[in-house]
Amino acid sequence: MAITARGLKSLGPGQWVAESARGEGQLRAKGGPHAIHFYFRYRRQDRRYDDLPLGKYDPEGKSGITLDDAKVQASALRARYKAGESNLRSGFAHRRALRPGFPATIGRAESSSIVERTLGALMIAYMDQLTHDHKPSGLAIRREVRHNIQEPWPQLWDTPLDSLDADALLPIVAAPAQAGHLRQAEKTRAYLRAAFAAGMKARHNANAIPALRELQVRVNPARDLTPIEGANRARDRALTVAELMAYWKAIQVGQWTATLRFHLLTGCQRIAQLGRVVTQNFDPDTQSILLLDNKGRRTRARKHYVPLIKPALDAMQAMHGGLAGPYLFTFTAGRSPVLFSPFDRRVKEVGDLMANRGELPGGSFTPGDLRRSVETALSGLHVPKEVRAHLQSHGLGGVQERHYDRYEYMDEKREALKSLYRLLTGQNA
Repeated sequence: MAITARGLKSLGPGQWVAESARGEGQLRAKGGPHAIHFYFRYRRQDRRYDDLPLGKYDPEGKSGITLDDAKVQASALRARYKAGESNLRSGFAHRRALRPGFPATIGRAESSSIVERTLGALMIAYMDQLTHDHKPSGLAIRREVRHNIQEPWPQLWDTPLDSLDADALLPIVAAPAQAGHLRQAEKTRAYLRAAFAAGMKARHNANAIPALRELQVRVNPARDLTPIEGANRARDRALTVAELMAYWKAIQVGQWTATLRFHLLTGCQRIAQLGRVVTQNFDPDTQSILLLDNKGRRTRARKHYVPLIKPALDAMQAMHGGLAGPYLFTFTAGRSPVLFSPFDRRVKEVGDLMANRGELPGGSFTPGDLRRSVETALSGLHVPKEVRAHLQSHGLGGVQERHYDRYEYMDEKREALKSLYRLLTGQNA
């Protein structure tokens, strides 16, 4: 049985739910009167069960740990248990220091050793730093690190930092590359490099969490890993005007097509940013939504306002339905936000339908291709480049944009979206 967010939501006080894992230790969750807590249960050498507390459940990861955080911790403990460590509690209090919010100083009765300096400890501390810095990418990176580093490479995960060099790290990156997953290989290389870089920076950074600073990282062996050639090859697929019009027609009917219409009529904003929009981010006076653009190396999110034309407002009402859920960009009437993977699947379903109808001579497309297609179409409508840049929030990292140009181009962006709607439908918005 797998522990799911939905299952945790229905967990009552005193109730337990556990993942099935015979003889390997198991992740468990117990409902309480005010909160749910995670535990890792294993059988000690004396054949008695021991439940190690992992933390309080918080779906947002702010006042506790997420389900993914708990699974990462349980996976690490399970690997140690399967490797023959029969008394996990002896070093457990010490390892908990790798999580934010846990005291940096551990009593001698709790630990007899210094902070464990392993690759796994570094990756966990790096991901906790991302959470501490409120980086929206943190949760996705946790999943990818677990699937691509921790689970397939448990021995490297437990290897001391001082024993690691580029040769030791290379297999982690080479495995997905040789399987043809070039983009995944490059992302994994980037995570390793960023973790070591963050550890080096943390030594003299007052804003670094103690767990990362105490690792005392002095070198970055991942820096010598060669970038994966071909991993970042830019796509150039852009739908023709006829294909865009066919796409618009294809998303008029269906239970979830309002979400696709909203995406298109806002200029194909980035899915991750739309997914974070809640009801408070909609301004009924200006008929616009506020997105927070964290893309790139920004330490502070850029405020990105997107005006909503009348058909976009209609799509928002259709997908949200005025129900209690807080999320505006949703497949579930606001109960949960849209994530990239399910959105990508929906777009693919529409693309397959169009292909079967003979409406897609240019071949399949992705959400990123739709975004590129909108900019191409707006360029064909003679919408100025700076207006297109402000509408899609890209290429705005210069000094002038950061410090001087506070003009939001709201009127121009609204007119651009109206022009897009006329192109799609032949009607005025």
